[in-house]
Amino acid sequence: MKKQSQSIRFQNPLKELTGFEWCLWIVSMCIVTAAYLLSPDRQYLTLIASLIGESSIIFTAKGHVLGQGLTVVFAVLYAVIAWQFRYYGEMLTWLCMTAPMAVAAILAWLRHPFADTAEVEVGTLSKRQGVLLTVLTVGVTVGFYFILQALGTANLLVSTISVATSFLTACLVCLRSPYYALGYACNDAVMIVLWILATLEELAYLPMIVCFVMFLLNDLYALLCWLRRKKRQAESIG
Repeated sequence: MKKQSQSIRFQNPLKELTGFEWCLWIVSMCIVTAAYLLSPDRQYLTLIASLIGESSIIFTAKGHVLGQGLTVVFAVLYAVIAWQFRYYGEMLTWLCMTAPMAVAAILAWLRHPFADTAEVEVGTLSKRQGVLLTVLTVGVTVGFYFILQALGTANLLVSTISVATSFLTACLVCLRSPYYALGYACNDAVMIVLWILATLEELAYLPMIVCFVMFLLNDLYALLCWLRRKKRQAESIG
């Protein structure tokens, strides 16, 4: 059995991208930028946040800690965008939960490298952890529903569902579970609905719909990457 190192080995993450991943990244960035340029009312913050978000997914899919660093930046920018449209649930979730959890994930990933590489060791979710996460997610969701209701959050029900998927996903990221990507994919679907509703009132938010559509496609690819990584690591250790 191979003995794993105690600290992660840093290397240029761009060198680790495959040809397909380069294409996926570039095409995603181009589509998001095109949506922004075609929007009748452009907001630079939505473009910047979207491009950073797309990049974070690619590097997280590679199991590289840089992905979580970019997630922190995206969370802060996205919280500002959400606040502008009175999506207070999104603002609180990303600023007060996703961003801190991404910081915690950075620390957890740095402590759990796989062998002598720059990629994180894939974790295994136990039944006890699964039950605990379910209970916590239900509790957080119910609590946030009343908080968001008191704040006058737009599209309250969808915003509350977003809190549930965001919280569960953030926890799975910290636990290094491959299914974090599935959680993000579910959250992306909720975000698409939220920003469609927002765009019906203000076209400036159209790029956010495109952004989360691309997020969804990238997160599905990330799920495949992590499942393959888990299998590869298990075979390497065995």
